[in-house]
Amino acid sequence: MKPIVILGIFVADTAYRAERQPKMGETILGTSFVLGPGGKGSNQAVAAAMAQSGTGGRTHFITRLGKDAFADIARATWAKADVQPEVTEDAESYTGAAYIFIENATGNNAIIVAPGAAGRVSVDDVDARRDLIEGASTFVTQLEQPIPAARRALEIARAAGVRTILNPAPAAPLDDAMLALCDFVTPNESEAEALTGLPVTTIEEAERAADALLARGVGAAVITLGGNGALYRDRTRSVHVPVISSGPVVETTGAGDAFNGGFAVALSEGMDVVDAVRFGCATAGISVTRPGTAPAMPSRAEIDARLAQG
Repeated sequence: MKPIVILGIFVADTAYRAERQPKMGETILGTSFVLGPGGKGSNQAVAAAMAQSGTGGRTHFITRLGKDAFADIARATWAKADVQPEVTEDAESYTGAAYIFIENATGNNAIIVAPGAAGRVSVDDVDARRDLIEGASTFVTQLEQPIPAARRALEIARAAGVRTILNPAPAAPLDDAMLALCDFVTPNESEAEALTGLPVTTIEEAERAADALLARGVGAAVITLGGNGALYRDRTRSVHVPVISSGPVVETTGAGDAFNGGFAVALSEGMDVVDAVRFGCATAGISVTRPGTAPAMPSRAEIDARLAQG
């Protein structure tokens, strides 16, 4: 079984819960604090590895770390989930960190990321793992590391016939040539709007945004819609997959990462793409019932059990 290869960043999440965000110049008391693993790429790698548990599948994660205590958290997180690390150690920088505010009443979040060493992921780092990328079943990246590195990795994967997934988060301007390297682009509503200039507040608007992405050269668009599930649209079919709820929402921070990791696993196992979207929705639906990001990712047994419920 060919592996999944993911390029991205690890950051240590410093998560604060409070009734509201403080105003500039204001100090308020929070209700809890948690230090844990994060970074979209790392979260997606953990989600994928967890979704492969018991299947014999493998997930490799390409990134940079500093030489510090936060790097130790990264390695421990990957070891627990059975992620295969492909790390460049960077003694001249620090392992990234993120501030996450979580609103008590809703579980909604606001985030600041300081990527540190991962912000120095380079084209050379990617080229050094060329053989790994070329041997993958599926390659996944996002936009937290420098875009030239993501572009180079997509070019290598595409040239080798490897399936490519771009999760365009955080939102950033992308040219059509880069989008044309992507078999699947998986934005949420705000990211889809940033890429297309079109509002995405309804399924119909998501379809129009997806068409705009197709016109720019992507193979297919998968727009995640939060509580409305996800829309899959390519040049021959369009399917809305409703949310797959697994209980009360505790935290939404890692939901998109859970979806992308699960979606990549399902595709790598040969599932029909709409079934793969459902698999991703089930993965995300379980993850939001738990606090945290990487620690919230469900096992394969949990995902299969939820899907079996219908």
